[in-house]
Amino acid sequence: MLSQHLAVLQVVVPLICAPLCALLPLAKPGNKLGNNLAWLLATLVSLTTFIIALLLTKEVSLHGVISYQLGGWAPPWGIEYRIDHLSVYVLLIVSAIASITMLAARKSVEQEIAHEKISLFYSAFLLCLTGLLGIVATGDAFNIFVFLEISSLSSYALIALGNNRKALTASYQYLIMGTIGATFILIGVGLLYMLTGTLNIVDLQARVPELLSSRTLHAAFAFFTVGISLKLALLPLHLWLPNAYAYAPSMITVFLSATATKVSLYVLFRFFFGLFSNEITFEEFQLDKILLPLSILAILIASSVAIFQDNIKRMLAYSSVAQIGYMTLGISLATKSGSIAGMLHLFNHALIKGGLFLAMACIVLRTGSVQLKNFAGLGKRMPWTMAAILLLGLGLIGVPSTAGFISKWYLLIAALEQNNWLAAAVIVGGSLLAIIYIWKIVEYAYLKSPTRQSDKYFNERIEAPLQMLIPLWLLVAANFYFGLKTSFSYGFAETAINNLFL
Repeated sequence: MLSQHLAVLQVVVPLICAPLCALLPLAKPGNKLGNNLAWLLATLVSLTTFIIALLLTKEVSLHGVISYQLGGWAPPWGIEYRIDHLSVYVLLIVSAIASITMLAARKSVEQEIAHEKISLFYSAFLLCLTGLLGIVATGDAFNIFVFLEISSLSSYALIALGNNRKALTASYQYLIMGTIGATFILIGVGLLYMLTGTLNIVDLQARVPELLSSRTLHAAFAFFTVGISLKLALLPLHLWLPNAYAYAPSMITVFLSATATKVSLYVLFRFFFGLFSNEITFEEFQLDKILLPLSILAILIASSVAIFQDNIKRMLAYSSVAQIGYMTLGISLATKSGSIAGMLHLFNHALIKGGLFLAMACIVLRTGSVQLKNFAGLGKRMPWTMAAILLLGLGLIGVPSTAGFISKWYLLIAALEQNNWLAAAVIVGGSLLAIIYIWKIVEYAYLKSPTRQSDKYFNERIEAPLQMLIPLWLLVAANFYFGLKTSFSYGFAETAINNLFL
């Protein structure tokens, strides 16, 4: 039955369709019909992965962990795809954001990407999606590295397609930093394989406790920590992220901001709680002693830097670095409640930041700029887009009834349970700093007049097309839905973390 192969289809479908986008007979340089067909195929594939993720969620909820053996080889000898509550939680995020991105992408891509490269753009997008889904689906440590490289290499190419020459520099910087991170992860995998003779994560988890006295294991853990932190963009290893988000094509910023760092955080959970264990990670290696101060610095420094940005995409990029700090802060508390709050913030931030960057894509489409000075008067000219930014901004701040409030509330509770008043103060302080940079956008959009008074059309409405507004407002609605109803977002995060802490 087809349902028995859902775990592998999640990865195989976008992998097979990726080259088809570039090989479509009509996808010739400058051929608009061929480019539209490539967009349609990418959209259908993204929606298919979302449907598969929903089916996998149902299967895991009803029957527990799904173990899929590739080629019929039983693990640990063969490669295993292992889908549990943590996996489907992240698979849903990645596939849902990919679907929303593609539904909104066509006009934005036509404006920002050279026509002869559009079909290649969609091909690279599906490869990136393949890599991210593969990282989450696989139960093999080396396979995580392979899929990490697939997603990273395609991301470098996608960022370089930006129409600003700085996109090339941003892509190159990301390539250097990403390659270093991937190399560290690969060295960690190699050291573990040398020690244990296995790459299966479940098998590794059973063998690692016997090797705690090995310096090689300590070295492997250190390499994993640095490598994942680079991919995660944890301050001070975040330098690649602001330029990558600011100068990438708008729809790639939407996708990567909501998925790439979230999948890296998934790898952190999978390695430090699954491959090792929470006792080894926090009691033996004392990761919290490093992670907690870095998380606090990330929230305070990145939020402060965001305030002084005039490029709104860079502002939101620094905001992302701060939000990553919230996620790792939850983990660094070394408790179930802290990790659940971190995982919950992963989910909620993906919705909020994906929506904010999608709104930026709408503004780029109509104005060609995301400089703060060009936001003057946009509240009247693009009312639906600016209303979405305002509402999503409330979620980023953590106003009650929004998804952002729920995860920050649970983070605050987890910090207070540990009597960690510093962490609690930083959580609140970070939200106050977010008010400042979100207010800058609101002030320009609603309280300032357009600067180009010589333009006789400066008072006319230039609202984004429905094809982009509908996906944008789906994310706005999700921000409030998951802020009022948390049975799935919190419930699944709780189950996933409880299973990891067994």
